[in-house]
Amino acid sequence: MSGDRREARRRAAAHGARGAALVRARGHNGITVLIRPLRPPRTSADRKPGGKLARAPVASRLQDLVVITGFSGAGKSTAMNVFEDAGYFCVDNLPPEMIRSLVELLVHGGAKVERAAVVSDVRGGVYFDALRAVVDDLDALGLSHHLLFLEAAEQALVTRYQETRRRHPLAPDGSVAAGVAAERTLLGPLRSRADLVIDTTGMSAAMLRGKIADELLPRQAAGRLALTFTSFGFKHGPPRGEDLAFDVRFLANPHYEPELRALTGHDERVVEFIARDGRLQELYERLHALLDFLLPQYVAEGKAHLVIAIGCTGGRHRSVAIAEHLAERYRDHEDLEVAVVHRDVDRRPQGP
Repeated sequence: MSGDRREARRRAAAHGARGAALVRARGHNGITVLIRPLRPPRTSADRKPGGKLARAPVASRLQDLVVITGFSGAGKSTAMNVFEDAGYFCVDNLPPEMIRSLVELLVHGGAKVERAAVVSDVRGGVYFDALRAVVDDLDALGLSHHLLFLEAAEQALVTRYQETRRRHPLAPDGSVAAGVAAERTLLGPLRSRADLVIDTTGMSAAMLRGKIADELLPRQAAGRLALTFTSFGFKHGPPRGEDLAFDVRFLANPHYEPELRALTGHDERVVEFIARDGRLQELYERLHALLDFLLPQYVAEGKAHLVIAIGCTGGRHRSVAIAEHLAERYRDHEDLEVAVVHRDVDRRPQGP
């Protein structure tokens, strides 16, 4: 962190919500703005008997404010990118007390921002305890807003930190698991206040983006239907966040062929083995007809994201081959944005 930003944070701590602080406001081009506390204009009609100001709904151009919070490593940066790509004014790592200042700026008569998203989490340190009070203030102001909470299983969070080799903000010198446990205590009360809770365990970035777009973005901002085909193995647990799921364990299993066991559904020899009795082709004929009917219906309805899960026993052979086939078939459709995810393809085969 630069010296200027440290000084800005120090001044914010000294002066609270009425202090000045530099925050990094990310837009399409990336900018830094100086945010100073502003108050929404009040009129005599806003006053209660006795001269005190009443909390009347604020009239402004701000149509939607999304506050993003949750566990470190659960995907908050990905979530903010979704809103940024949809044209929202975005601010990352904003202490809750400064959200008040930002809101006062955005609802000011001269402000032109219509949609904004803010990430506030435990990186805000002691300020984070104030987030619940800030949410109460937003309710009282009558602003249209949403609280998005992201979480994931402890092992998933630990693995993500190990992969990126980053330190957990609540355990800079300790274990990631200890940091996650401490964070869980802090976040509990906020989770119950959330408008949308998303468990990102096992989710790819594309799946998370689609889920957020489907639930929170205005329909016209969501764009094409994001279609994800994901393969999985039933022996490793059910899929997460799927809209449609197909069980293909009735097909011939390459696992029991010694020369095919170590291969995956990406290998043509595996595909040929699965298809040799004709049932794979029969399955495709029925799946193609079903999806050719369903997908245009989802597009017309305005759905932003659809996850289609294909499951076999281990998630390495049959489901992989079929997910790849379907992704290839629909990849060139103009109204679809196709992705494919193989959850269990890298798990080593076990057993005879």
